[in-house]
Amino acid sequence: MTNRMLTIADKGPEPFAAHLASAAEQNMNYRAVVWTGRNIQVTIMHLNPGEDIGLEAHPHLDQFLRIESGQGLVRMGPSRDNLTFAAQVGPGDAVMVPAGTWHNLINTGRRSLHLSSVYGPPDHPHGEIVPLHPAPGAEY
Repeated sequence: MTNRMLTIADKGPEPFAAHLASAAEQNMNYRAVVWTGRNIQVTIMHLNPGEDIGLEAHPHLDQFLRIESGQGLVRMGPSRDNLTFAAQVGPGDAVMVPAGTWHNLINTGRRSLHLSSVYGPPDHPHGEIVPLHPAPGAEY
């Protein structure tokens, strides 16, 4: 049985098990890194209604997103001005973002959207926690 409560701290690269959906739903930070290994990294994220991840592309990594709670719109495409893919997503839905694909996830619901994300290879500093409301001008 895994631990349903997760103290937010990067447990990688040590072996680790947790109920990721519960951890994501309890997370009140914009993003928290919960495990960093040599080849992948796991984060949990929180978006308030109307907020989004921000249009971005990762040239050298693939990304997997899983919606744990809330509703959203994911948009993707080959360039920031050509987002040819759109899908409504909700709890249990998964989104695969190929390396180099421009993408954004917008919370279209009335409640918080919580998700988990896997990057391959890692993208963020080990143990990074980004508060829900960063200082003006701060980059995610």
